Amino acid sequence: MGTSTGANIRRERERLGWSQAGLAREVCRAAGVTGEPVTRQEVSRYETGKREPIQWLPFLAAALGVPTEVLTAPQAPAEPPLPTLADFLPAEDPLEPLSVRTGGRVGMGQVADMRQRVHGLRLADDVLAGGDLMRPALRELRKAVRVYREHDYTDQIGRQILCQIGELAQITGWIASDAGQHAEAERIYRLGLSAAMQAEDRTLAGHLAGSLAYQFSNNGREVEGLTLARAAFEGAGPDAPPKARALFLDRVAWAHTKAGGAENAQHAMRALGEAKEVLAQDSEGTESPDHLYWVSAEELKIMDSRVHTELRRPLRAVPLLRDVLGKYDATHTRELALYLSRLAVAYADANEPEEAAATAERVISLSADVASERTAERVRVVLARLAQYSDVPEVRAVLDATD
Repeated sequence: MGTSTGANIRRERERLGWSQAGLAREVCRAAGVTGEPVTRQEVSRYETGKREPIQWLPFLAAALGVPTEVLTAPQAPAEPPLPTLADFLPAEDPLEPLSVRTGGRVGMGQVADMRQRVHGLRLADDVLAGGDLMRPALRELRKAVRVYREHDYTDQIGRQILCQIGELAQITGWIASDAGQHAEAERIYRLGLSAAMQAEDRTLAGHLAGSLAYQFSNNGREVEGLTLARAAFEGAGPDAPPKARALFLDRVAWAHTKAGGAENAQHAMRALGEAKEVLAQDSEGTESPDHLYWVSAEELKIMDSRVHTELRRPLRAVPLLRDVLGKYDATHTRELALYLSRLAVAYADANEPEEAAATAERVISLSADVASERTAERVRVVLARLAQYSDVPEVRAVLDATD
């Protein structure tokens, strides 16, 4: 059969707008079998050519509503397909439930408790750094995965648990990344992406993929970051809530910015503009998931300022940053330090070394007691940018104090 069969299966699945998990269920239904002899992972192996669906081919065709010949037909050479979120799922999925489950039955009460703990962890991340939250976050994530694998529940409850695993993985991955544990964060994000895809929650899947793309873009994997950020936006689709689409466009803008070059800069500015337009469509009557509670017009201003700073456009960056910082909650120490670091760099780019030095002092002071690798890295960036003004007394004092 060859790899064309896998490409044909994927094409027909995407034509119907189904996830891999959804196709797996339909194949089992077409075959008249109970349980899950064909899983999401198995469909993924078929589509990537790692396994041939020999005995399941007629049922795949029946589920997709096409003759088997459509699935086995050779494909003419074509442009490589655009990546989708399915391309970023883990090869082997640790979410597969155990064949014998001994943990008892889970109901909506346990799911509600899980949802409350997830949101509490998310709120804690607003004021605490990754190094402080890593252990409790991992503990909650492992507990949620055990519940899904070892307990009984209805299909509806199972999807709710998967959504909570996805949300936990997003915040835990973010926390791990903030603590500088990027490999662990990537593994966690991919786990969450798998959970969101199995739950068929495209908005949550986009949030996880966008978070991982953001990490890629910030850690020397700019091409992967841009590819994944685009896939996150496209995968969420036009029906995603305005807050979600605005956030995903912001991630695209940042990925283009980090990729570098004049053309990418233009794409970044275009994406920022689209994000504002999309968010303007949001209203109090628009329902958004809890995990997007923080997305607002002020947050878009922050991303605007970061992009302008990265592109070395201080005349645009400085007013935005000063406006945002003037309203920012001082209890959010890590974020305050991060945004002040951008302002320090923007002042340096604007040839205002004295202002840059004064701002850098605040960044260093705030970062001293924050267990965040992100703030530590930003301090290093600020000091490197100040070095060009080492003959200015105020700058010299800051550099000497950090030797």
